[in-house]
Amino acid sequence: MKKEINKMNDVQQSINSDDIPLTDELVVSYLQDNPEFFNRNNSLMTSLRLVDEQRGTVSLVERQQQQLRHKVHGLEDEITQLMSIATHNEQLFVLYSDLYLRLLDCQSAEELLDCLHQVTTELLSLSSFKLWLIPANNIEVAHHSLSTNDCAGVMQNRLTNDEYYFGRLQESEQTLIFSKPCSGSVVLIKLTHDEKPVGFLAISSEDAHHFDPRMDTLLLNQFKRLVAKLLHQQLAL
Repeated sequence: MKKEINKMNDVQQSINSDDIPLTDELVVSYLQDNPEFFNRNNSLMTSLRLVDEQRGTVSLVERQQQQLRHKVHGLEDEITQLMSIATHNEQLFVLYSDLYLRLLDCQSAEELLDCLHQVTTELLSLSSFKLWLIPANNIEVAHHSLSTNDCAGVMQNRLTNDEYYFGRLQESEQTLIFSKPCSGSVVLIKLTHDEKPVGFLAISSEDAHHFDPRMDTLLLNQFKRLVAKLLHQQLAL
């Protein structure tokens, strides 16, 4: 150990003689170039004392153990979060699977819209569900979930180049779709049949962050294709 200390003193003296200060970078570089330093000076591991904000002073070994514990705790938190996400995704998958079966059993457009409204507002605990269809389709069905205002401008602004819109809407857009302002976030889902737009679904949440542009759309892709197909069958779009 004395030999190593003398060596570092020699390095310091050499650096001082050239008017170069001993910096953290130089010490780090030396230890990286000499990985056996602490093996050759094992007692330094326990005798070296480091300042710790919570525990006063600790040895290098104790600091290493503390860092490892923090790392393990961090990994445990990540695993817990991933398991929570996996459980949530599994619940969504089951819900969507049940919904598909219920939609396929619907015998009329009214029953189809009832089912969609119930799932979004009751099972998913979301605020509102609306369907807007391009007027050229000449729909002859009345339902509280159908938006009767002219939402062509909303569709042009939000869904011309995109299949979905996630986030906040202007108050005028909210009123057109839902017939009232809604204080949260929405998702707009473009519906197409035979590559032809027929309208969009609008679902709102009171949570301003519920519908986020980073949301995954895998399940929504399947959902919107099925809904568009069933609407075409029931309404002859």
